[in-house]
Amino acid sequence: MFRHVVLFTWTEEATDEQKARVVAELGKLPGAIPEIRAYTLGADAGVNPGNHEFAVVADFDDVEDFLAYRDHPLHQAVIIEYIKPILASRAAVQFAFQA
Repeated sequence: MFRHVVLFTWTEEATDEQKARVVAELGKLPGAIPEIRAYTLGADAGVNPGNHEFAVVADFDDVEDFLAYRDHPLHQAVIIEYIKPILASRAAVQFAFQA
């Protein structure tokens, strides 16, 4: 299995509506990209100061399936249209794991 984890911090100007749209649009991807095996996303719980504000965890069978997701036109459209306009910072990691 192969896991992709991405963390976002939004700009101060980002509205609740824009953040909700990111959630809605990302939430459509598992139904549109068959390579996704598991997909979890959510806002930070606010327990620890200094955290990123939002996370996506996506699982795939292998690196090739991750690359198909990464480069998929619908995924790229969500990034360009909804994430980048309100993005202050991003961190990501990908790693293999045993299910």
